[in-house]
Amino acid sequence: MSKRLPVEFIYQFLSLIIAIIIVHSIYVGVIRPTAETILEERSIMLSENPAYIPKRSFYIVVKDFEQEACFVLMLWAISLMIYKARHNMMERHVLQMNLVSTLDETSILPQDTREYSRPIQALDQEYQGLLISRALMTALHRFRSTQNIQDVSNAIQSVCEAEAERLESELSMIRYIAWAIPSIGFLGTVRGIGQALGQAHQAVGGEITIVTQSLGVAFNSTFVALLISILIMFLLHQLQLAQERLTQEVQSYCDEKLVSHLKT
Repeated sequence: MSKRLPVEFIYQFLSLIIAIIIVHSIYVGVIRPTAETILEERSIMLSENPAYIPKRSFYIVVKDFEQEACFVLMLWAISLMIYKARHNMMERHVLQMNLVSTLDETSILPQDTREYSRPIQALDQEYQGLLISRALMTALHRFRSTQNIQDVSNAIQSVCEAEAERLESELSMIRYIAWAIPSIGFLGTVRGIGQALGQAHQAVGGEITIVTQSLGVAFNSTFVALLISILIMFLLHQLQLAQERLTQEVQSYCDEKLVSHLKT
């Protein structure tokens, strides 16, 4: 696990850089030029026909800097959740392996623990650091040293609870991103309303186009940020549910495949 933390930090940093590059390239190459073209066409249509009602455009809604920042954070959060989900799938893959070969009538004595620990020790180094491997090795070592089944059960529960707390704490960055996205949207709202108030004298004179554009910035930024936040929170809750189920399944696996067969 100590070797995985620097790798995860590098992954977080690189995924943020890649998200910034991808989103900014799309904005510079597609979204903002298209939005400017649509605004120019609207201006021409309104000058020719004051009764013209422009249609709502996706490019206009997402063209501002606040929306760009929200999309960057969205891609970053999704990439972090993909990393966590991949690790969860790896845990489940090892959980499907027959690490402890026991039949219903099998009894495991303290002197047998070395034999049962060999299949786990034969796994790849990456797999040995997973929860199921650590829980089984801890249980076998505890049974060999204490020869107490209750101590083995408590050791498995402690390992699973510690893993659950660690997984919960590692989601703090994703939770921060989920909080930051609507906050950026509200910043766009404040900026748009501030611009509209600063141009109020033009509205009094009959020129309301600039004022409405500023109000559009205010409402569009919040609209996009809230939609993205809903998506991120849904994915986050699904990831958290998968992690909680994993720790419960590992504990059940250890109880069924190992603890129930221990004999002193």
